[in-house]
Amino acid sequence: MPKLRGEAFWRETLRSAHYVVAPMVDQSELAWRLLSRRHGAQLCYTPMLHAQVFLRDANYRRENLYDEACPEDRPLIVQFCANDPEVFVQAALLAQDYCDAIDLNLGCPQMIAKRGHYGAFLQEEWDLLQRMILLANEKLSVPITCKIRVFPEIDRTVKYAQMLEKAGCQLLTVHGRTKEQKGPLAGVASWEHIQAVRKAVSIPVFANGNIQCLSDVEECIRKTGVHGVMSAEGNLHNPALFEGRNPLVWEMAEEYLEIVQKYPCPLSYVRAHLFKLWHHTLQVYQQLRDELAKVKTLEGIVDVNRELKLRCQEEIANQKEGEKPKEGLPFFHWICQPYIRPGAKERCKENGASGTEKGVRGKRALEEEEDGNSELLSKNKQKKKLRNPNKSFDPSLKPKYAKCDQCGNPKGNKCVFNMCRGCCKKRAFKETADCPGHGLLFKTKYEKSLSWQSSQRVIQTPAISQRGDVDVGETAVLKEAGDS
Repeated sequence: MPKLRGEAFWRETLRSAHYVVAPMVDQSELAWRLLSRRHGAQLCYTPMLHAQVFLRDANYRRENLYDEACPEDRPLIVQFCANDPEVFVQAALLAQDYCDAIDLNLGCPQMIAKRGHYGAFLQEEWDLLQRMILLANEKLSVPITCKIRVFPEIDRTVKYAQMLEKAGCQLLTVHGRTKEQKGPLAGVASWEHIQAVRKAVSIPVFANGNIQCLSDVEECIRKTGVHGVMSAEGNLHNPALFEGRNPLVWEMAEEYLEIVQKYPCPLSYVRAHLFKLWHHTLQVYQQLRDELAKVKTLEGIVDVNRELKLRCQEEIANQKEGEKPKEGLPFFHWICQPYIRPGAKERCKENGASGTEKGVRGKRALEEEEDGNSELLSKNKQKKKLRNPNKSFDPSLKPKYAKCDQCGNPKGNKCVFNMCRGCCKKRAFKETADCPGHGLLFKTKYEKSLSWQSSQRVIQTPAISQRGDVDVGETAVLKEAGDS
């Protein structure tokens, strides 16, 4: 059966999905996707997976996709980051039986994407992207989709989208921010860019950005004409966003924790979700915030969640008639609601700093500052500096590692094949060779095995007496010398 394309793919395979949960690293895992689907989400993406790691590491595949196979979790799109056509397609081939489409991440703006050369940092390399999508479109049995960020210029963004469509992209998600718009500098997403792309291409388009409630979704569809709307932050703070509800936080938290019991995930994911859900309440109960940060078990997280619920219920019981939410919130803090990320000026005021320049030095801005100045280092790096005062974060002083000939990871200094240990192990096994540098002795062990098997055969061969009878009790060694 030929794979569906464009509008037919969106209508039949994706069931005309309008409400979409974004791919979020460590946050759109199976348990959260199932919670979101119960409350209005019609399509979900996996967290971004690294194509090269997915291809070479069976455990990574199992933990991030294979073990999460669930009939309720469809339609589903698996997202990869990659910068090599062959690696991307080979990884996608391993994933295509577990999803309805493969998405190429061209939108990640973080420093890790810059260092790894993927995400939004590929948006200038149109020839490479064309080759990646053309090959994927040819080889895969499921459609290829892309998630992009915009250029400052609308015309250039439109040409970018048209190039991806021509290469074989069957659905395009447009995040209406540039790669420079992140963290405290995120600002407002441009629906004007998204509308221009929607008018310029014939494939389905999803919009991403500025979605905090259901009315935002409806307004975005009306203004841009897109087929669907994707939410990330809005969904994390209110998983019932697509239902148009603002439920009690503990209702969503308890339901999520029940799903986690059935479909386990790393504790760090669970903790991060509760920090988002209880964000406004944890500003009130700082002690419980600290407890949630330190707890080491799922049962401990359940206990903190229960205590937060009791505190809120006690507060509701003591509430005075006509009392209004504090801190300018639209609802009381125990109700799921949007969190508006503070901009540069607001962050400046929060931190007690003066001037816009200091105000923008949030977590992500500090990623650029690696010169060792403790005043400009993140809290995590400052802690490392306290443990080791001589530690430097200057990238120019970091040791330069030679790359593996096969995959680009750091190679072993004494590897006979000039590879990293993983690639060396595969080659040494295939060729039955030794690599003392990595402690791999396949050849030596094989020769020892042959020698041992040979000695066993000699011992077990029965001796033949002069009468021609077989004497199984005698040794099998028949020396010709002296037996003539």
